[in-house]
Amino acid sequence: MVKGSTAVSAVRKDAEKVFITIYDYDAATLEEHEVQVTEECFRFKDNDRITWINVDGINRNIVNKIGTYYGIHPLLMEDIASMNQRPKMDEVEGILYCLLNMLYFNPKEGAVEYEQISIVLGKDTVITFQEDASRDVFDPIREKLRMANSRLRQRGADYLCYSMLDIIVDNYFIVMEKLGERIELLEEEVIRCSDKLTLAKITHLRKELIVLKRNLVPVRDLIGSIMRSENELLEEGTLKYFKDVHDHIIQAHDLSENYRDVMVSMQDLYINNVNLRMNEVMKVMAIVTCLLAPATVIGGIFGMNFDVIPTLHNQWGFYSAVAAMLVIPVIMLIMFKKRGWF
Repeated sequence: MVKGSTAVSAVRKDAEKVFITIYDYDAATLEEHEVQVTEECFRFKDNDRITWINVDGINRNIVNKIGTYYGIHPLLMEDIASMNQRPKMDEVEGILYCLLNMLYFNPKEGAVEYEQISIVLGKDTVITFQEDASRDVFDPIREKLRMANSRLRQRGADYLCYSMLDIIVDNYFIVMEKLGERIELLEEEVIRCSDKLTLAKITHLRKELIVLKRNLVPVRDLIGSIMRSENELLEEGTLKYFKDVHDHIIQAHDLSENYRDVMVSMQDLYINNVNLRMNEVMKVMAIVTCLLAPATVIGGIFGMNFDVIPTLHNQWGFYSAVAAMLVIPVIMLIMFKKRGWF
């Protein structure tokens, strides 16, 4: 177990299968390699080209081999191999390290899922460590690398790092758009016909928004730290691009706050609807109780055990009492109706 600043990180099981993909390029050429042996990554160091080493699947042995050769500090390697880390940025011994989560939306579960990714920026090198080999958000970057005239091919490793952070943040908006659609549908359901299942849906969506916000705020701080950094790995011309990512993450955070406010209002609306229905039920019960009150009073009076009761032995006494029991509630109904009580 590795203790962080705010929580204890769980121990990760080593992945049985690890896929290593290398993109080695300059402005003129691009080489793509899928390597089976970790040591094959070493020949790309200090070759005067930009190298992106992407590792899918976290295995401590492989992380240590690559980290040791490329000068990654043991503390950073421990962060890479740990789970449930808070997004952060560190600068250690000439290495710029970013840890954050890639977010995905699972339409079947209606849930926000996340995958931890570590981005290591070194001299002319970017190394990424991902948990899941089956999905990531970097395909647009791969396509740009295959285009000879793309800006990505013309710039350095820091621009590649920016591109990764930018596309991860942009994918947050896709997740938020899916959540926004769910919120709109749920809002219509609350207005139209809400029940106990609706409350469960509201609670579920609020939890997903908490997961979203838990990732947005630290990433905002992460990008801000990069902008304030004076690391030699970051060219001055690239910092303005990080400013654009910072603007995007602030926008995403503001949007998540709006969603949170909508969910709070929706929960209040649900509670108001429940109270309104309860009031309608209580009003009907109160009216029924009032209408039965005259019959109860009349029946109670004539049911007392006294020898002398007026009209007790009158042949029309029973019919008079029943008539009173019917007429008085009718008069009460007319009065209630005129006053608009129902």
